[in-house]
Amino acid sequence: MIAADSQKPVFRFAPSPNGPLHLGHALSAMLNHDAARATGGRFLLRMEDIDIARCTPEFEAVIYEDLAWLGLGWEIPVRRQSEHVDAYRAVLDRLRQRGMLYPAFLTRGEVKAYALAEEARGTPWPRDPDGAYLYPPTDRDRSETERTRLLQSGAKHAWRLDMRRALKSIAGPLHWIERGDGGTVEVKADPAAWGDVVLWRSDAPSSYHLSVVVDDALQGITEVIRGRDLFQATAVHRLLQTLLDLPAPTYRHHRLILDGDGRKLSKSAGDTGLSALRADGLSPLDIRRLVGL
Repeated sequence: MIAADSQKPVFRFAPSPNGPLHLGHALSAMLNHDAARATGGRFLLRMEDIDIARCTPEFEAVIYEDLAWLGLGWEIPVRRQSEHVDAYRAVLDRLRQRGMLYPAFLTRGEVKAYALAEEARGTPWPRDPDGAYLYPPTDRDRSETERTRLLQSGAKHAWRLDMRRALKSIAGPLHWIERGDGGTVEVKADPAAWGDVVLWRSDAPSSYHLSVVVDDALQGITEVIRGRDLFQATAVHRLLQTLLDLPAPTYRHHRLILDGDGRKLSKSAGDTGLSALRADGLSPLDIRRLVGL
């Protein structure tokens, strides 16, 4: 294990072991590893395995093999989100006690039906930066009596952040520091664009937004290098960091590796994994060339 040094920059690569790593993951891992080496910093590996239904030890083992084959070294032990659910629950309870959360009972189908009904009446319903309909005010505006009745009935629900109340509780606008090839800039964060985001799901303990800010703070991450597809989500992370009085890393959102149709690579779409490329005879140097390093 490499000894911790608070003066050194700390980078991390945090894949989900729910499928094989592809070229996009390789780019992100190598950028973090190379930056840590260039700055004399630390490189951590984190398994974002909070989705216990899809993440498996077999996929985790393959990730270790792929990263080692690429020539990357990381500190041990590796943090696994599935082993730290209590930490996320404690943070959730803090927000709930401050009145920042509410139980949300609508299904995705019901949210879509609500939005389409509003649009049929001539009111365009807003969508988040990923294109999904924002959650309607149905559950946020429920009385405490009705919420209690539904919770006691065992109704399936998630816990959502009351975005309006959260934003009213903080002072001033939110920003984050973004590093890029053109230098360092300050980016204005707009978490309201995401509406009342889910922080605790019924099918998995915690959500990505909640667990990632908690993990980055607990691990002392100072530099987050990740794909451009998470650029807009940083606004939500900055809000949570502010609400929870957590430190804010510096961010760099790198270009994505796209397939022949111009879409980003995806595990779920079955895009070629690193292990398959290795089996085809490619070398780590070939992978670096393929991702433009």
